[in-house]
Amino acid sequence: MTGRIREQLQKPWILVLTIGLGTMLNPLNSSMISVALTRLQYEFELSFADASWLISIFYLASAAGQPVMGKLSDMFGPKRLFMTGLVLVAGACLLAPFSPNFVFLLGCRALQAIGSSTLFPSGMSMVRTSITQKQGQALAALSIFANVSAAFGPSIGGFLVGAWDWPSIFFVNFPFIILSFVMALFILPNTGKMEFDMKRIDFGGISLFIVSIVGLILFLLSLEQTVNIWALIVFVSAGIAFYFYENRHLASFIHFPTLRKNPTVTWIYLQFITINLVYYCYFFGFPTYLQQAAGYNEGQTGLIMLALAGFSVIISPLAGVLIDRFGSKVPMVIGAVLLLIGTGLLLTFDQASPLLWLMVIMAVLGMSNGFNNISAQTALFENVSREETGSASGLFQTSRYLGAILSGSLLGITFNQFVDTEHLHLVAIICFIFCLIIVGLSLKLPGENTASNKGRLDS
Repeated sequence: MTGRIREQLQKPWILVLTIGLGTMLNPLNSSMISVALTRLQYEFELSFADASWLISIFYLASAAGQPVMGKLSDMFGPKRLFMTGLVLVAGACLLAPFSPNFVFLLGCRALQAIGSSTLFPSGMSMVRTSITQKQGQALAALSIFANVSAAFGPSIGGFLVGAWDWPSIFFVNFPFIILSFVMALFILPNTGKMEFDMKRIDFGGISLFIVSIVGLILFLLSLEQTVNIWALIVFVSAGIAFYFYENRHLASFIHFPTLRKNPTVTWIYLQFITINLVYYCYFFGFPTYLQQAAGYNEGQTGLIMLALAGFSVIISPLAGVLIDRFGSKVPMVIGAVLLLIGTGLLLTFDQASPLLWLMVIMAVLGMSNGFNNISAQTALFENVSREETGSASGLFQTSRYLGAILSGSLLGITFNQFVDTEHLHLVAIICFIFCLIIVGLSLKLPGENTASNKGRLDS
């Protein structure tokens, strides 16, 4: 009987489920906050610029944490790191609802991001080593966990905040944490040795990266009032130091020589940063607008946000079909054009417009995200060798985080004093300019078919 139970627990789908319950925590917590921002503004007496740090700190900690945690996973074993990450997330979610001030809450968000950033690289490592057959399907299933939790985070957060106030978006993590932890204890493979090699972790580069990005955020947020020249100096100085430091460091956080050798990949990263800058402006901006300008409560806002999330998920299979047939360029161009159209349509929305029209616009923007996400990732894999896939995937995630960080700063500037239709249009005008750049970068992509690239990657 015991042997039969053990055999069942070793099924690949149970391993994927265990890891999936953990890896969904990062995208879920990054997105649920969007509907809670307004409530947290009132709770801690914040401007929107101040509240936007709840977005930025999470993505900044995730961007810095994932590469470090990936290497620690290799050193100490993915199972140990996976379970440690769950404990860190649990600690952050337990402390956050009792935050005595905003700074403490920011610390909890950073800890939550670092803990949840541990789960993805350690989970991927276990899938690659433990599942030898139909590994692609396993990775696709984990991608579904992440994408669906991110897409429906605002809706889940809206229902929770509407029913039980903002602490509920932290407490809701515990069923997933407990279930994943218990399953991990018995199901995940015990691999890896306790060997710590500091040379493999680029602490200097990551520190300069964080200082540079914080300087950039402080500078951008100051544009609405008195320009912070010192923040600009910190950003530029730390950025230059980061570039030269990374060129000399063997285990660099961002390997610039590789980017210089493959300019197509560099353009893909820049395009993905810009795509996420625009998309997350809407992802975090719409809930704030709906609550503070349109007068909807948290639950209603969460329901309305389903238009953005739902169409993003629905359109993804179609994007996959087009990629299999034409390669990444065609669906990437379609996604870029849809993002441009949706942004243009947003400029036609005003206070007299029905809610249905806004939901149509959100549906167009959601469809663009469904095309852009999978197309950008495929375009990346079409243009890197098999040996570079791991590091390229990590930098791809960093590009997503940078776009989200910049979106928080842009919203902090435009929504800081007033949240109304006029300032929503201002966001749309700025995003429209970025959308034109995205379309141009999409057309710049080499029009190679995926099938033809597989031979090059496998060679």
